[in-house]
Amino acid sequence: MRYQCLGYFNQEKMDALPKEEVEAIMMECQPYLEELYKSGQVLIDVGVEQEVKSLQRVDGKIQVDNVRLGKTKKMIGSAFIIEAQDMEEAIRVASQHPTVQVSKGEQLGWEIEIRPIQYFEKRE
Repeated sequence: MRYQCLGYFNQEKMDALPKEEVEAIMMECQPYLEELYKSGQVLIDVGVEQEVKSLQRVDGKIQVDNVRLGKTKKMIGSAFIIEAQDMEEAIRVASQHPTVQVSKGEQLGWEIEIRPIQYFEKRE
């Protein structure tokens, strides 16, 4: 089974840090990512930019809107898909991600949400 994992952070707390400190924290993430990838269970891992658009069908036409980021302090910073036998194994694999391994992440509101994927199609 495949699982979608979303890594969240607190935008206000991250923005309050000096650029150099953020870069140092990101460098601390690298060894954890390398170990996670060695598991062979990560199908894709991406960093998510903060520009967000919302698509919605309105009166038969597609409407594109900017998403107001000020609604929540919790922002998506990463998304990854893993393969695991069940939710317990998905939790074990996702727990290797820097989001929950880097100690500074606790103060910055880092967390991971895990969801089973009901439909997944891979195209080459």
